[in-house]
Amino acid sequence: MVSLLLAVIYLSFISLGLPDGLLGAAWPSMYEQLGVPVSYMGIVAMIISACTVVSSLMCDRITRRFHTSKVTFVSVVITAVALWGFANSTSFWQLCLWGLPYGLGAGCIDAALNNYVAIYYESRHMSWLHCFWGVGTIISPYIMSYALTHTVWTHGYRTISYIQFGIAVLLVLTLPLWK
Repeated sequence: MVSLLLAVIYLSFISLGLPDGLLGAAWPSMYEQLGVPVSYMGIVAMIISACTVVSSLMCDRITRRFHTSKVTFVSVVITAVALWGFANSTSFWQLCLWGLPYGLGAGCIDAALNNYVAIYYESRHMSWLHCFWGVGTIISPYIMSYALTHTVWTHGYRTISYIQFGIAVLLVLTLPLWK
């Protein structure tokens, strides 16, 4: 059971990395469609980053109250919903709005899982944990480039959203492993 839980944690870190590569890959198509300057990507990225920092700083308090398993599940769901929002955005202000939960979902899961692995597993698993984040950041630009080649950028965000929702279902099914 310990190995299965570790696999779920690694998958959760892939989930954390998936959204990170999307904005940069999609922005060359997005900004033209949204009718904004190319530099506006920085605004969206800063909103996401600021919310990630806020969420990370609040994580200790949240994790103590709700446990790492529930924080992980809720963070993945929040991120999935935000990605769905990005996929359905038709204006720049909507991206900014959806950037709030996008960042909030990322910060808490990162801090909570890092802490959990540091406490309950050997130190080598921390390295593997971050390798799996890298897997997520590598996969998502490929998914986005496929979407851009065959359809539009919104389908790339929608695909990653579906993957996030799938991981959330897996997290619900594995909640008993965290005890």
